[in-house]
Amino acid sequence: MEKFKKLVTSCVRNNVSDLHLRPGMPVAARKNGLLHFQRDITFAAEELDTLLHSLTTDRQRRILAERWSVDFSAHFPDAQMRLNAFHTADGLGLTIRFLPATIPDFEALNLHPSLRDLCSQPHGLILICGPTGNGKSTTIAAMVREINETRAGHIVTLEDPIEYRFVSERSLVDQRELGAHFPSFEQGLQDVLREDADVIVVGELRDPETMRLTINAAESGHLVIATLHAATAEEALLRLCNAFTADAQDFVRSQLASCLGAVVVQHLELLPKVGFRAPVLSIIRSAPALRNIIRENRFNQIENMQQAGRSDGMFTFERYREEFLDARTSLTPPTLVFRASSRPAPPPIRPAEPQPARPVAPVSPAPHPAAGNAGHDLDSDRPEPYRIDDEMSLEELVAQMHGKKP
Repeated sequence: MEKFKKLVTSCVRNNVSDLHLRPGMPVAARKNGLLHFQRDITFAAEELDTLLHSLTTDRQRRILAERWSVDFSAHFPDAQMRLNAFHTADGLGLTIRFLPATIPDFEALNLHPSLRDLCSQPHGLILICGPTGNGKSTTIAAMVREINETRAGHIVTLEDPIEYRFVSERSLVDQRELGAHFPSFEQGLQDVLREDADVIVVGELRDPETMRLTINAAESGHLVIATLHAATAEEALLRLCNAFTADAQDFVRSQLASCLGAVVVQHLELLPKVGFRAPVLSIIRSAPALRNIIRENRFNQIENMQQAGRSDGMFTFERYREEFLDARTSLTPPTLVFRASSRPAPPPIRPAEPQPARPVAPVSPAPHPAAGNAGHDLDSDRPEPYRIDDEMSLEELVAQMHGKKP
């Protein structure tokens, strides 16, 4: 474990975003989007087995044995980590994604301040899109931080796995992990509608039912923040609509037009003037023109609307780069974001354990007073229960209620 901790510290100091460990092979590290081998550092198969055992719980090890892969998270003072363990032809593999140990704000992530306005929306759907490994989870964490610090409400997150741990401040924050606290995103979304939530965070929209329930939650008065793999806003909305059958798409477009708050697409670019990567964003926001485009299925016009929507707070990638990133006199380097946390490590995630069913005692029927019994029985004063039969006529039921025979 000490060898791994030193490697993590070195990776964080050198702005490494991902780390790959394979038995008997040199460690591979990704920096500024490029993969490099550290040929002087290797892990034997026994070391990887011991490391995995120390990082995972019994439940996670059972999932790895049953499914041959498992997603989980770990916390070190230097960084949060999202890990995936899996089996390969060479043996057990481990891939680590590094996340900041402290939850950053928008300024630390070099994000546009207009994202703060999205966090103040009382309801609606906000989609955070982009390729894998381009900072979607960290952007959402910054949004949850902003809401937690500025709004008095209830935030419920549905994640796979939990990556950043939040402490309730002005808001009450409940974090739930797939497989540990709910069996599926479908069930989690059904649950959250009965949990008095104001803000719902959905880790990823993966299937039509999850998409349907997410849109319904946004339409019913919740602020819903969700991620989707898409390279443009047009692609994101088309993917959302095309997940449904043809006869349902008109209704889904109508729902989206009424509840969509914004679509934010981001990717990381290496900026030569500073020597590190920063997020470049494309943003579309709710406006009459966007609502008409969605209702009338004219998604190919989104880019033109986006270019003309500067007054509505919309950005293309090019305009975002020119008007925001290039105009800033300084940008925050990732080494400052990945600083060690001064807070104590968060408590371990407690998975829900299934409770054994309690045996139900059989209910004995009440004794009926025997005929000719001279003693007084309190139950004898009670009226006989009504007998309702599917074949009973209305006249028979009324007569029974009046204590008469038909």
